[in-house]
Amino acid sequence: MVIRLVVLIWLVVAATAAGVGVLRELPVPPPAIAIGLTIATLLVVRMSAGTRAAVNRLGPGPLVVFHLTRVAAGAYFLVMGARGVLPREFTTFAGWGDIVVGVGAVWILWRCLPIRAAWQRTALLVWNIAGLVDILGVLANALRLFSGDATFVEPFRSLPLAILPTFVVPIVIVSHVLLFSWSRRAEGRP
Repeated sequence: MVIRLVVLIWLVVAATAAGVGVLRELPVPPPAIAIGLTIATLLVVRMSAGTRAAVNRLGPGPLVVFHLTRVAAGAYFLVMGARGVLPREFTTFAGWGDIVVGVGAVWILWRCLPIRAAWQRTALLVWNIAGLVDILGVLANALRLFSGDATFVEPFRSLPLAILPTFVVPIVIVSHVLLFSWSRRAEGRP
């Protein structure tokens, strides 16, 4: 319950900050904000025994459920690419990758959780690796495009896209890391 409340507060703070223009004033580009928030969150989980215990009690289900947001994000990227708001060089990979991972999350929730067989654990691991590779690839592509054209990130400085670097991307990456950790514990490895 506490973790869900923290996530809800995080969403409200991210939306409020974006809504009042904080991101437009920051000299830090949105991809760097996403990376910084991801690192900070992972450090909190790593260094706080209480936070770690609360996250461990969640189990894999809620961590996978969050990835359903990627279907909506991916579809929105494709629309933004079609409208010329974002370059297709970014939206095609980001859009389809998010959609595939989000739909994969549905399958994982339906067929693999709770884990009762080795094939389910393997499927979760494969999906988790693919999802992490996808989101890291999207971030790397965003940084590459930003280095060539700083205006590329402007749509990510206001709503609704500002929610991605300030909320969705960090939680997506953290959830992948936590799923790897959960899987190791479930197998009895430290």
